[in-house]
Amino acid sequence: MGPQASDLPGPSDPSLAKRAEGERLFAAGRSREAKAPLAEAVALNPSLAGAWRLLGDIDLIGGDVAAAQGAYDRMLRAVVPDARLREPTLALAEGRLADADRQLRQLLTREPANAAAGHLLGEVLAREGRIAAAEAVLAQVVSLAPGLNLARQALALALQRLGRHAEAVSQLDLLLARDPRNFRARMAKAASLAETGDFAAAADVTAEVTTAFPDQPRGWLILGNTLRTLGRIEAAEAAFQRCLDLDPDCAEAWWSLANLKAYRFAPDALAAMETRLARADLGHADRSLLGFALAKAREDEGRDAEAFALYAEANALQRALRPYDADATHAFVQRAKALLTAGFFAARAGWGDPAANPIFIVGLPRSGSTLVEQILASHPQVEGTRELMDVQQMADWAAAQGAAAYPGPLAALPREAVRQLGRDYLDRTRAQRRLGRARFIDKAPWNWLHVGLIQLMLPNARIVDVRRHPLGCGLSAFKQHFAGGFDFAYDLADIGRYYADYVELMAQFDAVLPGRIVRVIYEDLVADTEPQVRRLLDGLGLPFDPATLRFFENRRAVATPSSEQVRRPIFGEAVDHWRRFEPWLGPLKDALGPALDAYPAAPD
Repeated sequence: MGPQASDLPGPSDPSLAKRAEGERLFAAGRSREAKAPLAEAVALNPSLAGAWRLLGDIDLIGGDVAAAQGAYDRMLRAVVPDARLREPTLALAEGRLADADRQLRQLLTREPANAAAGHLLGEVLAREGRIAAAEAVLAQVVSLAPGLNLARQALALALQRLGRHAEAVSQLDLLLARDPRNFRARMAKAASLAETGDFAAAADVTAEVTTAFPDQPRGWLILGNTLRTLGRIEAAEAAFQRCLDLDPDCAEAWWSLANLKAYRFAPDALAAMETRLARADLGHADRSLLGFALAKAREDEGRDAEAFALYAEANALQRALRPYDADATHAFVQRAKALLTAGFFAARAGWGDPAANPIFIVGLPRSGSTLVEQILASHPQVEGTRELMDVQQMADWAAAQGAAAYPGPLAALPREAVRQLGRDYLDRTRAQRRLGRARFIDKAPWNWLHVGLIQLMLPNARIVDVRRHPLGCGLSAFKQHFAGGFDFAYDLADIGRYYADYVELMAQFDAVLPGRIVRVIYEDLVADTEPQVRRLLDGLGLPFDPATLRFFENRRAVATPSSEQVRRPIFGEAVDHWRRFEPWLGPLKDALGPALDAYPAAPD
C-alpha cells in the first residue's frame, strides 16, 4: 500500500529535503532534533507516510501518546490504497467514530473481504472501547491478509488491552521479523513482556529502544524502572541519572532515584529539587513527585519534622488529583458482611473450580506482603508472579451482572458461572506461570475486598493475610508515591479508615470460613523468622524447605516498592520506624479507633 501517485512529491519538492534531514538526525540518535524537520516535511506534503511514522515513534517514546496517535492516524491516511476509504480514515483521525463506523460497515456489506476496510473498522471499534469486538474483526482481517502489517499491529494492541499479553507478543514478533525498525511494535512488546512477568526480556527490548532513541529521557526512565525490578540497582540508578541529564525537570526521575532505598542525593541535587519546588509554574503532579523525593532525602538526613511536612504536602496534592471515597469502602464492607455469611458459602459448597494451585496474598500495601511472597517464591514448589489484576477484573464483571451494588450480584450467579470464573482465572494467569511449579502466588493486596469471590470460584485456593502494625503500615504507605491503585494512601485518616474496614471484613471471614485464611504478623515474622515460616508453610500444605530462609538469594523480578529490601536478609529497623513520626500521626490513630488498640487481633 502507498499514497496515490498524484500525492507523491516531485523531484524538486522541498519536503524531500526536510524528510531527509529529519531521517539523518534520527539515525544519528538525535530524535528530538529530528522532530522539527519531519514536521516541516509533512506540513509541505502530508502524503509522506514514513515521516508521519517517525513522528509518531518520537512522540510515543517521549510520552505524548495523544500526539503519537495523531501522527499514526495521518500515516494511516497516507497509505490507504482505496479512495473510498479516505473519508472514513479522516473521520477516524478526527474522532468522528460513528461516521467512520457507518461508512465502513456500508462498504463491508458490499465487499466483506475488503481487508483494508476491516482493518479500519477494527481501529474504530478499539477507539470506541469495544475491544473484544475490535480483536475479533482484526483477527479475521489478519487471517485474510497476513501481510497487512498495520492490521496486525492494531490486533496486537487490542490483545494488550484485553490482557492477552502472550498473544500480543506473538503478533509483535511477527511484525518485528518483517520490520526490525518498527519501534512502535518494539515499545509495545516491552510493555507486554513486563505484563507477563518477563522483566529480563522487557529490559533487553527497552535497551534496544534507548539505543535507537538515546536522547529521549522517558526511554531511560522506563529502562531504569525495569532494571530496578530485576534488582540491577546500579544500572537502574545510571538510567535514572541519564534521564535527568537529558531532562532535569523530569520529576518522575527524581522520585525514582529517591525510591532506591539506599540512594542518597548529593547537595547539588537537593538544591536542584528545592529550586524546582519553588517554581510557581510547576504542575501539581510534578510538585507532588518532587515533594516525595525531597521528603525522603530529609528523612535520610534525620530532619523528621521537615520530612513529614513535605510528605503531607505531597500527599495532599495527590489526594486532590486522585480523590478517594472512604464512605464507599465502608459501605461495601457492611454489604459484604451481610451477604457473605456461613450459610451463603455452605449453600454454594463445591461450586467453584477445585484447583488448589493459587495462593492469594492479601492485605495492605507496605504490610510486608512482598517479603512473604519472596519467602514463598523461594520454595521449589511455588512460583511468584506479581500483583495480578484478574480477580479485580472478574469482580468488575460480576458487579455488572445485577442491579445491586457489589458484592450483591454474587448471590445470583449460577453454579456453572461460578465454576467458569475459576477456570477462567486459571486460564488467564497461565501466561504468568513460566516455571511450571505446582503452586503460584497472586500478590494483589486489594484482593481482601474479593475474598468472597475467591472462595466461591476457587474454594481450595489458599489465602494469606499479611498484617503489620497499623501505624507502621499506615506511615509507610503515606510516605510512598504509588503509580496507581491505592488512592486511599494519600490521607492519614483515609488510611486509618481503610485499615479498620480491612480488619473488620477479614474478621468476618475468620468467623464464617474458619481455617481458610493463614495470617502472618509482620513483626512476628521479623522477630522469629524460622518458626513463623514453618507455620506459614504448614498452613499452605507445603513441606519446609531451607531455601525459604534464604529468600534474599532469590534473583526473581520484584516489581513492588520493597524490591530492594527483599533481596537482603530480614532486618528489624523498619518495625518501629514509625515512632520517629508518631507526633504527627494523630489523624491516623483517631481513624483506626479500636483496630489500633486490638492489634494484632481484630476488635471485638
